[in-house]
Amino acid sequence: MTRRWLISLGLAAASLLISSAAMAVQAPSSSADPALEARVMAVAEELRCLVCQNETIAASHADLAIDLRKQIRTKLAEGQSERQILDFMVERYGDFVLYRPRLSATTVLLWAGPFALLLVGGVVMARTIRARKKQTPAALSEAESARARQLLAQTTSDS
Repeated sequence: MTRRWLISLGLAAASLLISSAAMAVQAPSSSADPALEARVMAVAEELRCLVCQNETIAASHADLAIDLRKQIRTKLAEGQSERQILDFMVERYGDFVLYRPRLSATTVLLWAGPFALLLVGGVVMARTIRARKKQTPAALSEAESARARQLLAQTTSDS
């Protein structure tokens, strides 16, 4: 009974995750020019929503993300390049606004940290394995050896 309940609970959770992922679509556009809107979305895909923090402003429905998309649209219509807009946003909000942060002195730990942790973990694991291989099991005393032989003899004679 509980196994069926757990399976149905798991299926319900999976369907909830799938349906919420299906609803996570890009926010609607508000430009009549499809070329301009494509450029807006290309820039918006490079910027992190400062409210949601785990999605781009192109996908976010937060009020701030909508305002930032409008600002991007205005700046592109004025003739600014994508790079100028990204630089403006970084100047205004910091490197955190970039969805894929640049490699710099302030973000080097973000980029190199996982590899450094992996390397340290590998070294620790290798040292631990080597130390265990070097350890020899303690020799049994003569009394312990005799007791072990006696127990083995008993189990073979019982079978």
